[in-house]
Amino acid sequence: MTAPHLTNLQARRLFLHRHGLLAPPAGGARRPEIAATIHALGFVQVDSVNTLARAHDLILWSRRPAYRPEALHALHARDRAVFEHWTHDASVIPIEFFPHWRLRFARDGARLAPRWRDWQGAFEDHFDAVLSRIAREGECTSGDLAPATPRQGSGWWDWHPSKTALEYLWRTGQIAVKRRDSFRKVYDLTERVIPAPHLAPAPSAEETIDWACTAALDRLGFASPQELAAFWDLVTVDEARAWCAHETAAHRLIDITLALADGTPRRAHARPDTPAEAATLPPATDRVRLLSPFDPALRDRTRAERLFGFRYRIEIYVPEPKRTYGYCVFPVLESETLIGRIDARARRDTGALAVRAFWPEPGIRIGKGRNARLMAELDRAARLAGCDRIDLAPDWLRT
Repeated sequence: MTAPHLTNLQARRLFLHRHGLLAPPAGGARRPEIAATIHALGFVQVDSVNTLARAHDLILWSRRPAYRPEALHALHARDRAVFEHWTHDASVIPIEFFPHWRLRFARDGARLAPRWRDWQGAFEDHFDAVLSRIAREGECTSGDLAPATPRQGSGWWDWHPSKTALEYLWRTGQIAVKRRDSFRKVYDLTERVIPAPHLAPAPSAEETIDWACTAALDRLGFASPQELAAFWDLVTVDEARAWCAHETAAHRLIDITLALADGTPRRAHARPDTPAEAATLPPATDRVRLLSPFDPALRDRTRAERLFGFRYRIEIYVPEPKRTYGYCVFPVLESETLIGRIDARARRDTGALAVRAFWPEPGIRIGKGRNARLMAELDRAARLAGCDRIDLAPDWLRT
């Protein structure tokens, strides 16, 4: 039989729909609503870069414009509705997913121990002291365990042995991040942080693999085994491939083809009702959205390039003049199209959102209507960043 086919426009719409970027950004931003958004996305990457707003805040704000950072802090530190751990990077994750991270704890323990031993020496010798200190005195940061005489090293990755032990105990689930203070992780014993109902379940590896692949496909719409494995970074590609074969044999999964941005067909797995869903989705709003470089829709740079024809790397060198797109250069989405990237930085000392440049994608014309929509989005971004005005560089609109 011929596999069902999605046009590129249908594939884009479905992908944006599953990532909360198809309908107009709206709705309340109270803690239960923010928790629902995180659950729908699966997780939100946490990052310290704050040229405009931190990645996690920008990701949530782009879907719920009334969002403010205090809501996420309260969800984590007070409500315990989310926990912080690792996917492809540090992320906040719905608390009900915690039992499935037991597989991650075990695999990280086996994978990291020899690597960190080669790097830091016998860091395991510090486990008992670190755990006893936290059990006895309560929450702590890595600074609380730092030696009296600082080590001479290269900075961020020059961890002292107790810091290494602390991070390893977190990565293996023996302690948990209780909250962040000024972005510094505060740790405590896991049983003091994770609510009891989420501590007791212990899914088997097979149950977690099934959950991880199912939940990833629900959030992607269509995927290869490699993309399913990469979504949570919980399972291997071989495990995802075996899951796809099992689900296909059980008629819970079908093969489809979709057109990439350049017209090339690509095969993927999807649920049987996915092609019909993709064919009936309405067009996206024409609102302009400024996205985080770490937005889940763009995290897989290769997929973004294939699906949207948008090459986005943190560093891209192009002529006339040679330039680098860094963490202060944000992708800009309009409808189902990524229309360009913008260099926008919050100058909080002056209260200005400084826009140095906007580079439209080839073929994108910035007429009055599109310019007005872009300015409206920059005005909303300025409020999120705590700025009261927008400063445009004289040559900000590039060709």
